[in-house]
Amino acid sequence: VTPTIYVPLIIKGLELAKEKGLNIPIIYNTSGYETVETLKLLEGYIDIYLPDLKYIRPNKSMRYSKAYDYFDKASLALKEMRRQVKDEFDGKIMKSGMIIRHLILPQNTNSSIEILDYIKSNLPDTYVSLMAQYTPCGDLSDYPEINRKITKREYDKVLNYALYNSFDKLFIQELSSADKSFIPKFDFTGVL
Repeated sequence: VTPTIYVPLIIKGLELAKEKGLNIPIIYNTSGYETVETLKLLEGYIDIYLPDLKYIRPNKSMRYSKAYDYFDKASLALKEMRRQVKDEFDGKIMKSGMIIRHLILPQNTNSSIEILDYIKSNLPDTYVSLMAQYTPCGDLSDYPEINRKITKREYDKVLNYALYNSFDKLFIQELSSADKSFIPKFDFTGVL
């Protein structure tokens, strides 16, 4: 996820792998906080871009990610990704294209709606994945407003807005995806 610092190595590795016959779609999974210059290096190497669009409001991106300019950078990055790849999806398998992921946060539904409006106006006909999996972990006493999962009401507000506004290329998660059982222990269990 967000392998930006490894882009030169990724390109070299993909060149070597393709020389040896690799013929599968290559996915670039990213936070969306990328530079256009880096993405241009990846042109022709990436088949599917899977970027997040986390925030639209600078105060939120600064508070939760210490990146006041998140939306400024991410919006340019997403437009570059969109320029590079066209959607090829048969309903089961995506061979190329882009899916923008957006994680709905507690008490941030208006921001989510603004993000949907942005996508509709600036990246029309792009697949969107609305994620309901937010699960707070650790000490969030400094962030009490997001120290809980999203509610059904918050989830329904954003989902209904997307459906009402004709997002027909929409993936959604069940609210049950917000469960700590889906979070790995990060203790190297299962790693050889």
